[in-house]
Amino acid sequence: MTISEQVRIWNRRFRLDHLTTHLTLGFFALVTVTPYLWLLSTSLKLRTEVFTPTPKWIPWPINFGNYAEVFDRAPFGIFLVNTVLVVSGILAAQLLTITLAAYVFARRKFRGADLLFLLFLIQMMIPIHATFLPNFLTLRNLDLLNTRVAMMLPFFASGYGTFLLRQAFKQIPRDLEDAAVIDGCSGLRFLWHVLIPLAKPTLVAFGLISLVSHWNDYLWPLIVTDTPDVRTLTIGLGMFVQQESGADWTLLMAATAFVTAPLLVIFLVFQRKFIESFMFSGLKG
Repeated sequence: MTISEQVRIWNRRFRLDHLTTHLTLGFFALVTVTPYLWLLSTSLKLRTEVFTPTPKWIPWPINFGNYAEVFDRAPFGIFLVNTVLVVSGILAAQLLTITLAAYVFARRKFRGADLLFLLFLIQMMIPIHATFLPNFLTLRNLDLLNTRVAMMLPFFASGYGTFLLRQAFKQIPRDLEDAAVIDGCSGLRFLWHVLIPLAKPTLVAFGLISLVSHWNDYLWPLIVTDTPDVRTLTIGLGMFVQQESGADWTLLMAATAFVTAPLLVIFLVFQRKFIESFMFSGLKG
């Protein structure tokens, strides 16, 4: 067999493997997106078209009135503003606290550092629901219940975020810091101009995780709030489930589409940085 024939065989095998990989990924992508497509389809149906002997994927006539009715039933505009303020406030505070904490644990040596970092890791193992009662009592003593601050304050620090960013900082070569010190760069300047830009994919990945977690949080906002003026989207979404006659599926799906749409847009915008974070985690300094 000549070399050209071997090359043709290898190219044919490569194309076949490439096609098989894309077909497999396409199948799993279709399985993943199917529930969301059904959600969108149901949100545009009439109530009589939800439960039919034969599933109907394409609604006709298309009923956009479900989305208008959602805003008539609940103040989703206020819920959206509250959710954006709460989620943005939590993320801003977390980025500040985890960046400073991760810098200290990764680049500074001091007595008890390992023990203190171990406490951070132990904090990650405590179920979040176990902290609700002491946090509630603390906020009540501070007279902060039924405020946006009450929904944000317990989450201003993140053990997981500190751990994630510490690992990213530790992978950056020490020679960079030594060179920066020789050039007269202080610790905070080195953090701002060197460490943070290099760890940007990790920060984006944590930001997405934080946004999704707190955007979808239901129980804690329900515990510490009791008026629509400060409540969030997930509590508004629950209003379409807790009905004596059962859920109104067309309105529930329309509300769910409205609640999840911003998360999808954010992920699509930052997906490249999110993927880069996993590649960055494999680098060694």
